[in-house]
Amino acid sequence: MAAGGTADFFYRESLRLGYVARSAFKMQKQHKLIAPGAAVLDLGCAPGAWLQVACQNLGPLEKGGVVVGVDVHKVKVPSAHCDSRVRTVRADVMTMMKQQARAMSPQERGFSVILSDMCPPVSGITTKDGAISCELGMRALSLAVGKIKLKESDYSEILEKYLSSTEPDPDEDGVLRRGGNLVMKFLENEDISGFGKFCKVKFKKVSLLRPKATRPSSREIYMICEGLR
Repeated sequence: MAAGGTADFFYRESLRLGYVARSAFKMQKQHKLIAPGAAVLDLGCAPGAWLQVACQNLGPLEKGGVVVGVDVHKVKVPSAHCDSRVRTVRADVMTMMKQQARAMSPQERGFSVILSDMCPPVSGITTKDGAISCELGMRALSLAVGKIKLKESDYSEILEKYLSSTEPDPDEDGVLRRGGNLVMKFLENEDISGFGKFCKVKFKKVSLLRPKATRPSSREIYMICEGLR
């Protein structure tokens, strides 16, 4: 099937099933990031697409699981595809401490999946927009894996530019459980490669996905990190 046909398929399916957006629907279909009974943290959860997809993949209520969405704006839990296991919290992820995030998880044991759909308002200045998206990505990464400790490497200089977005937070432990999955959204820029190299050390598998179901001019790209070591 041609790329356009694939995009049309996910577009039709997401509309038919009543999902807010198709990118989350497509990513879960392809990567199986969320398992039954998972504990999911959704950063930048508006308008609620990942809340829907995550809840639908928790399995029946008796399987348990939880989905916590965090956004700087108040977000109403979508009526479609969400049940009592989904809740939202109004907070600024950029100032959220790891302990605050951990306290939202079941028994404060952390999350099995962290999804960051945070993206800056696009100004049209490519370098600026890309840099801000990297700051948001770094915040999500540090919440997931803990304090970012950079050894001398070909990516350390890249990531050092964004370390300030992880401070201040005295907690060195991340809130993503071992074996867990992390998804980060970026606007395409040359520094993404540095994030990829760092994540390949921390995770068993790292891949990039540019949603074909978005407009051709879109610069959005997702980094999918599976299996925290």
